[in-house]
Amino acid sequence: MTALSTLDELRAACAALPTGNDQAAVDAATRQDMLTKPQGSLGRLEEIARWMARWQGQAIPRIDRAHVLIFAGSHGVTAQGVSAFPASVTEQMVANFAHGGAAINQLAKQAGAQLAVYPLSVETPTADFTVEPAMSPAEFLDAVRTGYDAVPQDADIICLGEMGIGNTTAAAAVAAGLFGGTGSDWVGRGTGVDDAGLARKAKAVDAALSRHADALSDPLEVLRRVGGRELAAMFGATLAARHRGIPVVLDGYVCTAAAAPLALLHDTGLAHTMVGHVSAEAGHIRLVDRLRTRPLLNLDMRLGEGSGACLAINIIRGALACHSGMATFAEAGVAEK
Repeated sequence: MTALSTLDELRAACAALPTGNDQAAVDAATRQDMLTKPQGSLGRLEEIARWMARWQGQAIPRIDRAHVLIFAGSHGVTAQGVSAFPASVTEQMVANFAHGGAAINQLAKQAGAQLAVYPLSVETPTADFTVEPAMSPAEFLDAVRTGYDAVPQDADIICLGEMGIGNTTAAAAVAAGLFGGTGSDWVGRGTGVDDAGLARKAKAVDAALSRHADALSDPLEVLRRVGGRELAAMFGATLAARHRGIPVVLDGYVCTAAAAPLALLHDTGLAHTMVGHVSAEAGHIRLVDRLRTRPLLNLDMRLGEGSGACLAINIIRGALACHSGMATFAEAGVAEK
């Protein structure tokens, strides 16, 4: 694997990103123009097929091995009253994943994807980032490496997701640290907090921005100081997938915030990713707008767990089925315009 034992090595890994296979994307576009349909009539399905071709490096991409990777972490900021659920729910939900009882277990089966869950010291919360950095450099790098190493070398596509009580507050703090604004610009209801809880979330984000103001120009430091272990792991997985030529489907707010630093560290840092759905969490649409991307689905979901990303796999499979299975005009004996 790429050496990630220091922050400088991580920065170097973020700067050295493959560009994808231009010829495969061109060949995919050429094939689409010959298929029995008006050019462009399948809309974003055609875009998806070309994107998959570029990052798989083949004109007719496929999904034989889809993987859903879920990372779980606990957050010290929950001490600020930012969640409607106790922090213990994180560990309990990890057990629920193991027993097959969560929504993502059902959605992964339905999408034909293999599910793996990675708890990151869920019994030990990160530090309260309103007071001190959420993670030490060593803790941060350890979480990044966990995510990096979790990406299977032979995956055709991966979906990323998370579980962590308090992590929508962390996502809001990361988004605000990267793109500016105040806590009230980025926080949402999360697990279902009331107005007082929403105000506490905004206050916690503002306190974090003030406490870590000297580090906000550095995307990696933003993620280390106000993120969480599961966010760092999702960042590591996004980076590994890029290095290995694997397309990535990001889930909602927390997952997109975790990957966002790569967009600021490299001009095309998230070109190998798509956002599976736009979350009902208030800050997510604002974040995807800043990243200049369009989610595939909008189903008013805000569960996390990789649920929206996993649902999007079905759309991607549909795009590839059309791309690979349709006849060309010549094969079908259909006249072109």
